[in-house]
Amino acid sequence: MIPLVIATAAAFLVALGAIALYAPLEAVQGVAQKIFYIHVPLAWCAFVAVGVLLVSSLRFLRRSEPRHDRLARAAAEVGIVFATLVLVTGSLWGKAVWGTWWTWDGRLTSTLVLWFLLAGYVLLRSLSEGPPARTARAAAVLGVIAAVDIPIIHLSVQWWRTLHPDPVVLRAGDIGGGLTPRMLTTLSISLAAFSLLLVTLIALRRRIAEAEDEVEALWHLPGRGDLAA
Repeated sequence: MIPLVIATAAAFLVALGAIALYAPLEAVQGVAQKIFYIHVPLAWCAFVAVGVLLVSSLRFLRRSEPRHDRLARAAAEVGIVFATLVLVTGSLWGKAVWGTWWTWDGRLTSTLVLWFLLAGYVLLRSLSEGPPARTARAAAVLGVIAAVDIPIIHLSVQWWRTLHPDPVVLRAGDIGGGLTPRMLTTLSISLAAFSLLLVTLIALRRRIAEAEDEVEALWHLPGRGDLAA
């Protein structure tokens, strides 16, 4: 685990250096465009986290194995952190470029819907007083529903009128064609750094969940009351 943390920290140092010193200034947006190198990787990580949530939730619904539930829970809790930062950086970028903190266009609204779905998942797991197995299954269903929003977010700029531009990274048959070589290199470095952060956070949260389950199991062992006394 420690090597992964060190690798993540090193990758972030390289990414920040590339964003500040290597990436060129965009002709129209200027310095504000550099938020792009943080905003897009954050969105990528939020989407990947929801993908992990989807796969783990489906596996749990099929097999009812706690390890799948722990991974789903870790992915959801990490995912909402990234989704929150996506909304924050998007608002900062929007204010600098569009002159407004928020607008109810398709992409922003569908991203906010994703945030509420993830928040609902986290609240369900945290506040439910029902049987743990039933809570876990209900949360898994909500995790699957949350994943349905991902393609809606991606396609929103094509389905509805929006302030967001057409894709500049994932174009049909032309990946990264909307960026200069130095921009694409900087984005790739930042994506790698944030992806390492995502893996690190999910792995750490899953380990914590395993420890929590072990403590819970010990707490319910026969004779625990006698030992506590």
